[in-house]
Amino acid sequence: MTKKTYLLLALLVAALLFPILVPNQYYLQILILVFIWTIAVYGLNTITGLTGQLSLAHAGFFAIGAYSLGLLTINAGIPFWAAFVLAIVITTIISFFIGIVALRTKSHFFAIYTMSVGFLIYLIIYKSELTGGVRGLIGIPNPAPIGPLTFESIQSYYYLMLFFLLLTIFFMYRLFHSLLGKTFIAIRNSEELAETLGISVMKNKLLAFVISAGLASLSGALYASYVRFLGPQMADIHVAFEILLYLLVGGIGTLAGPLIGTFIVVVLTQMLQFLEEFRMLVFGPIVVLLILFYPRGIVGGYLMWRAKRAKKQKVAEASSTKGENGNAVNH
Repeated sequence: MTKKTYLLLALLVAALLFPILVPNQYYLQILILVFIWTIAVYGLNTITGLTGQLSLAHAGFFAIGAYSLGLLTINAGIPFWAAFVLAIVITTIISFFIGIVALRTKSHFFAIYTMSVGFLIYLIIYKSELTGGVRGLIGIPNPAPIGPLTFESIQSYYYLMLFFLLLTIFFMYRLFHSLLGKTFIAIRNSEELAETLGISVMKNKLLAFVISAGLASLSGALYASYVRFLGPQMADIHVAFEILLYLLVGGIGTLAGPLIGTFIVVVLTQMLQFLEEFRMLVFGPIVVLLILFYPRGIVGGYLMWRAKRAKKQKVAEASSTKGENGNAVNH
């Protein structure tokens, strides 16, 4: 096994043992939120990082997933896990029709359009009696037991969210290394060139958009099952920018970026809670400096550094080989 495999196994074991070694409820709550938000960031990474389309509607898809679960369980009385699946299906269907229109626009027009869609979803949730309006939605049930597994303690929530996060990472790993993932990247690099290669740009961008919304809705449904109370502010535009911030800090278009970015920003925000409203005076400049010096995020910066180092080593090895050959000829 390689060093990378050992590191990943060590991280997995640490994540599994954390609730046993550190049974602190506050730390567990922070990690649960990190797990939930990371899934949403992976969703944004699919459409923005892989295909290069900046979507600002993901807070809306996050909210649709959460409210769908809440309404289906509370108002319709549908069993939890059936409602959980239906919430994701409903969101992906809605995102399909939004994507058909949105993806006919490009660059900043796409960003503006998706931001408008996100604001429209917020207004619908805020004004509608069905969603409880500004009062919100209360009484979302706990996840139903699966065989002997029950989800009532914070430790059980931790493992449930960790399971879905690992499932998402595995899915993203397969996507990154699949032909479909390479197709998305080809579209990001040049739509015109991709079209000349026979790639259906619109079809693939729509598929990326639907996958992206599906992951956002999965995150929203998990959030609803954990918090069990929903308010319209979860669809607000500032939530969309927070998800984007997590992605930018970690590394857009990278596999590990969403996890690292979300972990750093959420933990840093929690550490600065004691400053109350003044924490943004500290947090803001830190983020600005990070983005200035690492425009491709922490993971992107590391990958660039590693590529440069490998290139230098190749040049040094080539020079050394050339020198040895020259000496051999002279002799």
